[in-house]
Amino acid sequence: MSAIRVLVVEDDPVAADAHAEYIRRLEGFELAGIVRSGAELAAFLHLTGGEQGRAPAVVDLMLLDMNLPDAHGLDIVRRVRGLGMPLDIVAITAVRDLQVVRSAISSGVVQYLIKPFTYSAFSEKLGAYREFRRNLVEQASTTTQAEVDSAFASLRPATAALLPKGLSAETLRAVSRLLKELSEPTSAIEVSEALSMSRVTARRYLEYLADQQSVLRTPRYGTRGRPEFEYSWARNAADR
Repeated sequence: MSAIRVLVVEDDPVAADAHAEYIRRLEGFELAGIVRSGAELAAFLHLTGGEQGRAPAVVDLMLLDMNLPDAHGLDIVRRVRGLGMPLDIVAITAVRDLQVVRSAISSGVVQYLIKPFTYSAFSEKLGAYREFRRNLVEQASTTTQAEVDSAFASLRPATAALLPKGLSAETLRAVSRLLKELSEPTSAIEVSEALSMSRVTARRYLEYLADQQSVLRTPRYGTRGRPEFEYSWARNAADR
């Protein structure tokens, strides 16, 4: 999957620069630009339609502050949706009003991140979005109910509070992503080598996924000594 191009829409210069730097640090993302007002955004989005002598800019994801000096974020969301622009929106704002949150969700905002937040929280939200996009982009022209459910579930990953002690949501996503990408079953040793973690840690995540029935666990025959298991993503096993 090609890099996800992100437009930062933020009037505070310090916050805008911080969000841009966060984007640069995240794997699978690249910065498309920064705009600081509704007027600048309108001009930028006009360029996405192309001008004579200028190649159109590509934006896959917009990080949108809800309180711009000349526009409200909800009005911008509705305008973008009304024009049918093929981009997703993550609200990044200090606005905590429940009605605004509900309106944002109903308007198609895929994530809502409340200021102030840490890089870890930012990475968590965008990592979930990346999985959501990956699940949809890698599908064929038609899909299945299980694949749709998997895509939407990635936007609401299990939080650390819901995971067993010692397991993190970010590492769980990394293990899950690796298994989805592999065409053949793999072992805990192979996962540990691929993700630079200990064999014990890899096995804990694999066993957790197997207990959740997200992964199929089968004996690997032909190995000496202690019996070894191999793991494959359940959807892949069903598709073969």
